[in-house]
Amino acid sequence: MTPVPRLDLKPKLKRPLSLWNPLDYLRLLYWVFFFPQALRWYVDKFGGGYIIPEGVMNWRKGWKLLRQNAIQRQLLFQGLFLTVITPVTIGLIFQTVNFPLNWFGVAFGVAFGVAFGVAFGVAFGVAFGVAFGVAFGVAFGVAFGVAFGVAFGVAGGVALGAGGVALGALGVAVGVALGVAVGVVGGVAVGVAVGVAVGVALGVAGGVVGGVVGGVAGGVAVGVAGGVAGGVAVLRPETWLIGSPFNLRIIRNGNWLLPPITPLPLPNLVWRLENWLQNDWEIGLHNINELLAYTLQFIPVVQAVNRVLAKIPSEQLIWTVSQLAANPFDWNIVRFASASLDETLKSTFVRDLFSYSWFFFFLRSWVEGLQARFNTDTRLDTPARATAAGFWHLHEKEPAKAIEAFGVVRSLFYGEEMFTLAQTLTAFHKAQKPASIGVIQVPPFPQEPLLRPITWKVLANLRRVVEDVQFVERSVSRSARSLALNRALGELTKILNQADTLPQAEQGLIIDIAQTWKESLLQITGEVGEISITKPVLNPYVVGDPVEGHLFVGREDIIRQLEELWVTGNQLQSVVLYGHRRMGKTSILLNAANCLGSQIQLAYVNLLRLGDSPQGVGEVLMAICDEISETVKLPPPADADLLNLPYRTFERYLKQVEANLEGGLIIALDEFEKIEDLIEAKKIPIDFMGFLRGLVQMSSKIAFAFAGLHTLEEMTADYFQPFFASVIPIHVGFQEHTATRQILANPGNEDFPLDYIPEALDEIYALTHGQPYLVQLLGFQLVRGYNDFVFEQGRHRDPVFTIEDVEAVINDPEFFQRGRYYFDGVWGQAARGAGGQQTIVQLLAPYPDGLSLDTLAQSTGMNDADLQKALNTLKRHDVVEETQGKWRIMVELFRRWVLR
Repeated sequence: MTPVPRLDLKPKLKRPLSLWNPLDYLRLLYWVFFFPQALRWYVDKFGGGYIIPEGVMNWRKGWKLLRQNAIQRQLLFQGLFLTVITPVTIGLIFQTVNFPLNWFGVAFGVAFGVAFGVAFGVAFGVAFGVAFGVAFGVAFGVAFGVAFGVAFGVAGGVALGAGGVALGALGVAVGVALGVAVGVVGGVAVGVAVGVAVGVALGVAGGVVGGVVGGVAGGVAVGVAGGVAGGVAVLRPETWLIGSPFNLRIIRNGNWLLPPITPLPLPNLVWRLENWLQNDWEIGLHNINELLAYTLQFIPVVQAVNRVLAKIPSEQLIWTVSQLAANPFDWNIVRFASASLDETLKSTFVRDLFSYSWFFFFLRSWVEGLQARFNTDTRLDTPARATAAGFWHLHEKEPAKAIEAFGVVRSLFYGEEMFTLAQTLTAFHKAQKPASIGVIQVPPFPQEPLLRPITWKVLANLRRVVEDVQFVERSVSRSARSLALNRALGELTKILNQADTLPQAEQGLIIDIAQTWKESLLQITGEVGEISITKPVLNPYVVGDPVEGHLFVGREDIIRQLEELWVTGNQLQSVVLYGHRRMGKTSILLNAANCLGSQIQLAYVNLLRLGDSPQGVGEVLMAICDEISETVKLPPPADADLLNLPYRTFERYLKQVEANLEGGLIIALDEFEKIEDLIEAKKIPIDFMGFLRGLVQMSSKIAFAFAGLHTLEEMTADYFQPFFASVIPIHVGFQEHTATRQILANPGNEDFPLDYIPEALDEIYALTHGQPYLVQLLGFQLVRGYNDFVFEQGRHRDPVFTIEDVEAVINDPEFFQRGRYYFDGVWGQAARGAGGQQTIVQLLAPYPDGLSLDTLAQSTGMNDADLQKALNTLKRHDVVEETQGKWRIMVELFRRWVLR
């Protein structure tokens, strides 16, 4: 297979044009007549490109750009120099051959050309950049300088002939320069191309022919010369004749001559391009972009691309067309991969022919009917055409039409993604005002692998903007609405600042969406209000202590389950809440009373307050009676009675309580493992558990809620077994991702003025796995750090926490010191029960992704049964988990603490 050559058709100039090098002026003339695309390249390469958008360009900005840009200013001077020197040179040549010439006419023509060409050219051309004005000025300066000089050098009738043929020459010049250059050049470059070409052609033709013909002959010359010159100017057959022999199939050299300014299709070019695209699509696309940039061979390029796309396998089709639409020099190449180029050319010809003729003004309806016969729309009759149409309509900011196009190829690889992308952009594009933005129904995003990952990332940002606008619309908190609005505006600003990274097809559409939304949201900033934080923020996060009242967020599932057992059931059910330390069991018990209503009361007993209980079981029951008494307002039994006859006295007291209850009573015994410690220390007898079981089953109006570390399976062993057969277990595990976000972003304070970027919330969840104590600790430290930075150090920062803020907190040794109550608790629990738990945790700590069971067995030296028992215990205690055949520590911060 012959390697595909990589074309490089741009000029080989490695330096700017010099004001003092005569050859550079000749180079400039050559570019005007034979390589006008080089002028666009020159301004892009050396002149800084066209940095002012067309929509905002004006006279003042154009001249300011000239003053600031030496290269474009120099090109302007070179163009003006050619405007003057070219008519003078041609005039001298005419004088040498004794041809009549009026130098006053030359001067008048140059002056008129400069005044009209430069003034009008710059004013018109600044929309493309400065250079169009230069080119137009040179064009008219040279053209009218020579033409008027020659015309005034002959008598009246002859002057008319000169003017007629000069107009024909003007057609040549405009065809060469304006017809070619405006399409492929810009700014100063267009001006130079048009100016020099028009000047030389108009001057020579006007002078020579004007000295030969006269009177009526001049009138004929206008039509004949104009028509012939126009055709020659547009088609440039002489360059086609020169370039054709070098494109024969027998010549395999990749550096064959490619004439830059003839639109006539070169022989075998379609065949050659087709082979290149089939052999190496990437290099082939580079080559067709070179042809589009530096030649006029548009028709062969379209034909070659369409032939190759028709042969692409269906599973590769969308990816292939996406590469074509990645960075085309001319987006029409994508358009005509779907629409008919032949029909479009015919329609354009009819429109232009009749629109410039006053005679056909009376036949407008007939002309419109003729144009309607040509189908210039995109076609969806083949997968290749439908795919190309989808990308074209995205580029043209017509997402609804893109939906229709991608719907045809929805079943192909990447087809569903592009269909969903068009749907999403359509939904976003239709929304103009905050109210309509807030009700957008965003389609589910596709799964990886993705064809447009960068676009989907931006669409995810826009989806977050929708969520923020929804919050603004429904929230009643001024500060919360302001934060959400500022966050949305920040997202939109970030999208606009990074728009250059987007694929070209959807880039313009996404920019329009972001700009429209930003302008719309800016209009309501006054209504929402701005936040001004003038004093340290009250820290709403609670570390260590139980969370009560409005600060208690999350755990709705457990609270709902307790409601079902205690409020809506026929009788009260006893429950056991179990989970490892700092999971929020105490907070759940304390806040459960809020869901019970007036008929159900809850007496909370923290068993840790018992201490060593030297008085035995009587002292334990004494503490429980005190809390019950405070709740139901019934005096407790005498201490002596509880110490002498603890079981009988307590049972009688409960019966008294039951008799006085209008509804029911929940006795919540927190830190229940304390009972186990007292039994093991022989402070209370083993039969205490049997006594409790009897109490649980004694009355339908009294129930117990036990909270502790042990899981149900562990507590059924030995003396616990008869007790836990009568209770309902409820596991208190990690918070869900959404609950963690809610705790942090809405910590019970409606006017909490600080906020988080979504990535920071995700990072906190990844570090804590939703462990409530660690989540609260991180939030507490973040607020504390904000207050210190702003009010202690007197420095400014945004009231929004980022990933960097989170990393700063966890990298501070104080964080792990403050969290030692949790970390020590989990580590100490791993020392109890099945052997080898701490050893396993130490082995897993250096590996965030975990270790396989075989690796753990080899490293610990434990037999399979003991190892599995230890792992199961750690898993029940929410310390480790098994994912994809590997065991890993669940809480990232605990893993890092172990490493420390």
